[in-house]
Amino acid sequence: MRVAFLLLAVMLAPATAVTYAETCVTSSCHIPFNTIKNMHQPVKECDCLSCHLQKNKEHPFKGGKSFDVTAKGSALCSQCHDAMGKKKVVHSPVKDGDCLSCHKPHGANGRFLLGDSEDQTVLCLGCHDSAPFSRKYVHGPVASGSCTTCHDPHQSDAKSLLKGASREVCLACHAHFAKKMQAAAIIHPPVKKEPCTSCHDPHSSAWPNLLKRAMPDLCTGCHKETGKKIKNSQVPHKPVIEGKLCANCHTAHFSKARGLLLADDEKSACLGCHNTDKLGDPALSNIKKELDVSKHLHGPIQKGRCSGCHSPHGSDFPHILAGNYPSDFYVAYNDDSYSLCTKCHDKNLFRFAETTLYTKFRNGSRNLHYVHVNSSKGRSCRACHEPHASNGPKLVSADGARFGQWRIKSRFQLTPTGGSCAPGCHRRFRYDRITPFDLNATTQK
Repeated sequence: MRVAFLLLAVMLAPATAVTYAETCVTSSCHIPFNTIKNMHQPVKECDCLSCHLQKNKEHPFKGGKSFDVTAKGSALCSQCHDAMGKKKVVHSPVKDGDCLSCHKPHGANGRFLLGDSEDQTVLCLGCHDSAPFSRKYVHGPVASGSCTTCHDPHQSDAKSLLKGASREVCLACHAHFAKKMQAAAIIHPPVKKEPCTSCHDPHSSAWPNLLKRAMPDLCTGCHKETGKKIKNSQVPHKPVIEGKLCANCHTAHFSKARGLLLADDEKSACLGCHNTDKLGDPALSNIKKELDVSKHLHGPIQKGRCSGCHSPHGSDFPHILAGNYPSDFYVAYNDDSYSLCTKCHDKNLFRFAETTLYTKFRNGSRNLHYVHVNSSKGRSCRACHEPHASNGPKLVSADGARFGQWRIKSRFQLTPTGGSCAPGCHRRFRYDRITPFDLNATTQK
């Protein structure tokens, strides 16, 4: 009798349809709808008939259903909502018209008719494999279950349902990073041209900073020659194999300095470590202290290019030198004996007994570099010169070369056309390029 009365009310006036719908939620029917935090709008407005169509006069109907939906699949939703699936990338449930795989049709405690909380993790991992999202280091949006911060849940013109181009999606949050990058003099090419996901995993990673691979492997994936140098060098540079590895010296994104150095220039980067008497075992020289108290700097150091002599990633020579520079006082000469020095200085400096071209250290045409170096017991470059800096001209050591426990002072003096020296290994000799001295004379006038 009650059902008949309600049907009669529906037929008599459209306005009474709402009254009919209100009877869906009573003390004995569909009670849970009253407890939903965020109701679907038709439910909130008691407009059940916008989605449901009665097909049987009796309700409830034992052994069957009295109502059916007014349309199937996504066609039901598109009666009110704009139709989905027109963009390049469509989420599988949307493509299949299965809106209810994610949304609860009557309402939910979470927004957008999703689940019971703001955390979308359980919902998304209902379909997606959890492994890529559960490594040691987790991206903030993933950790908080905010998948739709980056992804559109329905459709997108970008890959992986991103809300825009990968780079723009990242910079939408990392705005401070974007601002600093715009002002940078040097930008790492992948940062400038490639998506951030070239190096970073957007969800989670086994390595800090969401890197896709451990350093230095990530870096040497592109910098292959550097990778070979690190792997094969007999003398590795400690920062490359310890601590933060590549990040000890380089920034991965942008910098003021060439080579993406953390410091303002190459020299500052090197002196950031080589500024103490306690570096290494045995301790290396305090290069900063040496440079600070010296009048004359070696050319590469004047230009701030420590890499002119040192290979910063590794070398087959001591002190990561870029070529041969013997540590002994006496060295049998050959053309490769001083390959480090002859990267800049002409090899002919040591080859010819007589010359007027290759050196100013000569008496007339007699090549005094040849005299000192080119023999089976030649004096090495370090016998007279300091490699980094000196208070003596031509980088001649003011304190003298190390000869065992003795420092042999050269007492070197320059003249406009020559000079003289009086080290412990011989008496004072003078030389002149224009008016040669007799070097065999007992005394020189």
